[in-house]
Amino acid sequence: MPSQPQPPASTTLRRAGPDSGGARLAITGSIATDHLMTFPGRFTDQLIAGRLDHVSLSFLVDDLEIRHGGVAANIAFGLGCLGTAPLLVGAVGDDFGDYEVWLKAHGVDTAYVRVSARQRTARFMCTTDADQNQIASFHTGAMADAAAIDLAPLMAGPGGVDLVLVSPNDPEAMVRHTEQCRERGTPFAADPSQQLAVLAGDDVRRLVTGARWLFTNEYEAALLLERTGWSRHEVLRRVGTWLTTRGAAGVRVESAQDGTMDFPAVPATATADPTGVGDAFRAGFLAAAVSWSLPPREAVPLGCALATTALESIGPQQYGLCATELLRRIATTYGDSTANRLTRHLKHIM
Repeated sequence: MPSQPQPPASTTLRRAGPDSGGARLAITGSIATDHLMTFPGRFTDQLIAGRLDHVSLSFLVDDLEIRHGGVAANIAFGLGCLGTAPLLVGAVGDDFGDYEVWLKAHGVDTAYVRVSARQRTARFMCTTDADQNQIASFHTGAMADAAAIDLAPLMAGPGGVDLVLVSPNDPEAMVRHTEQCRERGTPFAADPSQQLAVLAGDDVRRLVTGARWLFTNEYEAALLLERTGWSRHEVLRRVGTWLTTRGAAGVRVESAQDGTMDFPAVPATATADPTGVGDAFRAGFLAAAVSWSLPPREAVPLGCALATTALESIGPQQYGLCATELLRRIATTYGDSTANRLTRHLKHIM
């Protein structure tokens, strides 16, 4: 695997979608190994009112699952499973070998993954309680080298790139990649997510302004408004469409031009692990909205169906896709007409 993010000139990149004519997506962000643990109680039962300024807690967990993860890799995995041949852009350590094989086997192009000579691949450590609340820590590791990745060769290469997703990453890398998109006129989507807690207001404003799509959950939406100092109206003046995931309450889609649409969530048969559910939503939505050029009324249902599928599996890349089951769930929640419009794009999934 090359140590620099420039693929050889002879590299042939598979076009997206079952009809081999879809848009080319580059997914930038974290690539990590997830250490997932389950606490059978509730975190809130361990918190004492009036003592929250000095917290020292330990949780005895039931199990430990070690899985492939990282926001960018999770999204790329979902896109690959949908047949869109995404380009993954991020930094890893020299321990990435087996993970790379896994991603390639699921349709992800790793030619632009940079290998650090100094650090190991990032680690995500997360404990989930009985109420699906989570406490997590993230060790950056090789992700600190992501700012050295230059998107210019990717954008100037054969076929170029149709959209870049800037997801949680080294903050300097996020800003650099967003600026490169603006400079070259390449459409981009903003997914600041977990990094909103550490980004300065100026950086958040730079990451958001001009985004074709903006992704947050409800908590992140509030944090984004606080960091930027903008109202919701001011955010919508600066982005194309803002998508807010709301857990069991579904998804809200807002734009200055089309107003607000609310979509219900696809009901789950069981809840195994919430890690990576939002990433699966983004994969389904981007496949439909960008690769297949479908409107939000069809892209959001696919994203929600993929999110629920991920929720029913332990680990963000352990789910499998079945076209029949996805379409059944979409038809049940959003109607037969929505499912019918997605059928030809999903028929290649076994």
